Amino acid sequence: MQWTESNAEKRLSELKMPDMPIMQIIPKTTPVESNWFQKYKELCHDFVRSLGDSVQELALMNLSRDEFMDLLTGRKIPGNISFRLKIPLVWGGKLDIDNMFMCFTFPQSHNLDRFILEQSGNEIIWVPNPSRKIYLPIHSTITGNGGNAVPDRLNQFAATVSTNRRQ
Repeated sequence: MQWTESNAEKRLSELKMPDMPIMQIIPKTTPVESNWFQKYKELCHDFVRSLGDSVQELALMNLSRDEFMDLLTGRKIPGNISFRLKIPLVWGGKLDIDNMFMCFTFPQSHNLDRFILEQSGNEIIWVPNPSRKIYLPIHSTITGNGGNAVPDRLNQFAATVSTNRRQ
């Protein structure tokens, strides 16, 4: 059954991602280069280096200080983090930072796989299209006034690291 935008949004809501922006694509079977994975790994490194402008979202991921700094500095990717392509390579997507976003592996990445697979065989496929580099469901980004909250401390620390990186 071909999904409408409304069907796709309803399914994402059922998968606990009611705020995930989507776009429609007409999947075009596209050959993938044999060295795609090496290029993808390089792109992931570039993507991590570009996260300096996403400190607010990183701070809301409830990472430990060490995980936060390892990710921000590119030393190590914390467990339960996935890098996703908005449009898969086999459907004409490009290995480009603009076609990539980061989210938690469980449950978001797993649920996005389900979301896409459930549309198998359709002429039009609805794919995730977050506007930011990091997707966090709205229910996980609600914070209090804080002041000494972990996100506040991590934001300050990350801003310092980011400034030092540019110098």
